[in-house]
Amino acid sequence: MEITTNPAGNAMEVLLKGRLDGYWADHLSQSLEETMRQGHHNIRLNMTEVRYLSSLGIRVLIQFHKKTQAIQGTLVVSEASSAVRKVLEMVGLAAELMPPSSASAVPRVPVHADRVFESESAAFDVFPLTADVFPLNAAEPLQCDVLGRASLLAGRGFGADDCQKIACPESSFAIGLGAFGSQFSDCQDRFGEFLAVSGAAAYQPSDGSNFPDFLMTEGSLIPEVQVLYGAACRGSFSTLARFECTPHHAAVGLSELATAALDISGEEQVGMVCVTESAGLVGASLRRSPVNGAGDAALFQFPEVRRWLSFTTEPAYTRALAVVVGFASRSNTGPLGALLRPLSRSKPVVGHFHAAAFSYRPLQRGFIDLNKTVRSLFEQESLQGILHLISDDRAAVGVSESEFVRGACWIGGIRSQA
Repeated sequence: MEITTNPAGNAMEVLLKGRLDGYWADHLSQSLEETMRQGHHNIRLNMTEVRYLSSLGIRVLIQFHKKTQAIQGTLVVSEASSAVRKVLEMVGLAAELMPPSSASAVPRVPVHADRVFESESAAFDVFPLTADVFPLNAAEPLQCDVLGRASLLAGRGFGADDCQKIACPESSFAIGLGAFGSQFSDCQDRFGEFLAVSGAAAYQPSDGSNFPDFLMTEGSLIPEVQVLYGAACRGSFSTLARFECTPHHAAVGLSELATAALDISGEEQVGMVCVTESAGLVGASLRRSPVNGAGDAALFQFPEVRRWLSFTTEPAYTRALAVVVGFASRSNTGPLGALLRPLSRSKPVVGHFHAAAFSYRPLQRGFIDLNKTVRSLFEQESLQGILHLISDDRAAVGVSESEFVRGACWIGGIRSQA
């Protein structure tokens, strides 16, 4: 079988020629997956030269028809041979896969971008989040609470008195070191990187299991996290920025994304939640829980650091969908300052970000809802890991910073911190 792709207006035409049997069904699946990864969510299959269609071929058509529908895209059979048409009619899929308007089917975009912003590597469609489209909470800037003392991490000096429990409802987001449990004694051997957003909380246990865990809001159940240190925010995001790399750039770095968020918002400090297609995450996670230590600074010194922290030696989760939560600032002043670190040597921006990596799926274009998007990831995709994102700029061996292809960023200015 031959599979070729050609742009066709606002859609991508996939021309098939030959037999779509069990062997070629897998090839077609891979081709459609790559087409969607490239950002094409409206796909027309030209099957006029397909002389045989197997059950496995039908399965692929149904699978990707549902995948595009989930992101308000389309996959249709725009033209078909008599053999293909007969099979689709016999299995009852002709009306669904070959609607009369298939050649011009375009999904409806409910909200239009207010303006376009361009950075060095990406273009952003900017949507203002007014109360009628994004009632996260009160229409006010983000209010942030700094939790615990980050300075205790170096000496592994956290004890029971340094632990506090926080609730994680849909109207808040948070990052830091934490664990799930009823009290400090339940968690002392498991504290690791956590993030919470949209009523879901997830953390990376440091007990050697290497398997992330999460809790979601269900009915009256609201996730709670035992926290050693971090920050939690409540309030309203002011802006949704949809970004995509420009044609001459393969990815946009975290530092550039954070700088763009500051420029778009016009703020000195912002809270951010991003759902992005990852080109590679660069970060670290705890190997061991940092409690009841001797109080020295050995954790960040060589070779002790190898016993306590795991680092990505190359970009990780390169073909994943990532939820990135954190803060960006033009300076490390104020109460949040103890949590902020340089994101890049080349850009004057500091921040603190955690990322949860999920199995890949395409991200719907245009305006999307944060809570629905994040909740669907936890419900439908596989949570693969959680990292504290860092800039690895070591000479010769460094792997730079986390990079992204396209995605959505919710941005809110931070005006007060406790």
